[in-house]
Order: sequence, then structure tokens, then C-alpha cells
Amino acid sequence: MKRKASEIIAFQGERGAFSEEATRKLLGQEVAVLPCQRFEDIFRAVKNGAASGAIVPIENTLAGSVHENYDHLLQFELPIVAETSVRIVHNLIAPKGVRFSKIKRIFSHPVALNQCLDFFAANPQTERISFYDTAGSVKMVIEEGLTDAAAIASSVAAEIYGAHILRRSIESDRQNFTRFFLVRTPEFARRRPTTAGAATQWKTSLVFSTHNTPGALFRALSAFALRDLNLMKIESRPLRGKPWEYLFYLDFLGRADSPVALNALNHLREVADFLRVLGCYPKGA
Repeated sequence: MKRKASEIIAFQGERGAFSEEATRKLLGQEVAVLPCQRFEDIFRAVKNGAASGAIVPIENTLAGSVHENYDHLLQFELPIVAETSVRIVHNLIAPKGVRFSKIKRIFSHPVALNQCLDFFAANPQTERISFYDTAGSVKMVIEEGLTDAAAIASSVAAEIYGAHILRRSIESDRQNFTRFFLVRTPEFARRRPTTAGAATQWKTSLVFSTHNTPGALFRALSAFALRDLNLMKIESRPLRGKPWEYLFYLDFLGRADSPVALNALNHLREVADFLRVLGCYPKGA
């Protein structure tokens, strides 16, 4: 994907986070990045002009959806313009010169620790310690010069912080992928040409709510079923201010501006209380 030289992409976490891997995968190795502490911060960075786009993790094949980011997609109204998936490879990383036999403590994000339970079962001498970020745990271990500790993170983190990988791919399940969105400002998304070819498959993401009546969701989804549009994902989130009512986030295969999709969206508008298209983008590999 072609980019401008001055482009800056925000992501949550420290340098070397899996979000940075997704950034490099979509925009190249030399892309400028803006690490942020919280997910909300990456959306605000785009809104206030500090970044031209943001990489947003939206779901993991093992841990499930990142619910907070569904809420931010609705709140900040930044269109989705691309997606990619990153294979999550967890590596045991320590300062150079530290041997595996010396490791007593292992730091990482709680999700990463839980995805390496087989490794911990095989190495009961090690203590799991939760940290706010995978790459951040590598940064901490290196900066503090810990000789009895290691971190679990990506190989990019080891590269950035000059650390040594003691054990590679220690995750329990190799079918571990995280899906990421690239979001932009509406102005950038409208004028930015796509490099996708004619054979590219497209996806559309949207959010809607329905009347709280019997069969309302069935009628809403029939807008797609009647037109043979393939639904790739559906996710419900609480509707703020209306207890026990929900928003439905939905991905379908196809362009939002195709005749069949336009008919489906017009049909959905007739039966929905609220509808917003969050983005139309080339389907990631």
C-alpha cells in the first residue's frame, strides 16, 4: 500500500508491539509510528492531527473481540480503509548474555501469558507476572538490566530493544492471529485512491440497532440473506443509555457501493433504528 513520506501511524503499546508488526505489514518497514498508552489515545491522535492514521486491533482468534475498540469506532467516526491479520508468535526474550536456566520471572501482557500456558506448565520454576504491554515488558527488562527475568513479546520487540530470543514460538496454539483495522480521517479516506485491483475482494463493516421487538434482528439480517451477501462477523455491544438493548456490528463480503449492497443497506435502513457504515476496504489475506 503506497503512503506519503510524512505519514505517521498511531498504535497502542510500546515500540515492537504486535500492532507495529501490523503497521509494517500494511504500510512498509519505514513507516513513522506514534506509540500510545491507551486505545482511546490512538483515535484521539488521528482526530487532533497528531497522526494520519491508526492501527486498531479488533479481534484475536483465541481471545476474541477487542470490545473497547468497537465502541471507539462508533464514537470517533474514523473510517476503516484497510485490514490485515498478524500471526501472533510469542517469544521468550531476555537481555543478551542471560541464559534460560537463570530465568525465574517472566513478564508480559495477561493475554500473552495466558496464551503460553503449556510453556509455563513445562517450566514450573518460572513465575508469571502481568505487565501492561508485551513490548513494554521487553523494554522494562532491558532498561532495568534484570538478569533473572525475561519477557514474552514479538521478535520485532527483541530487535528494537537489542534483546536476545531465548525460546521462539512458545504460544500454546499456533492458530493465533489478530485482525487489525487501519482507520483514517473521513477527509483522507475520501480522497485517497485505492491500489486494489479488479479481482480484489472487498469487505464492508457497519453498525446498526433495531427495535426491541420479536423478530427485529431476524428481519434486519434478512436484508443480507435475501441478496446472498456473505456475513463474515456479527458482534453485539450494549447500547448506552438503553439498558438491555444492543448495537450490532456486522461485516459482510462486498463493496458498500455495489447495487446489491446498496439494496441491502436500504432494506436495513427501513427496519433499523440506527445504521452507520464504518468502512469499505479490501479484504485482508
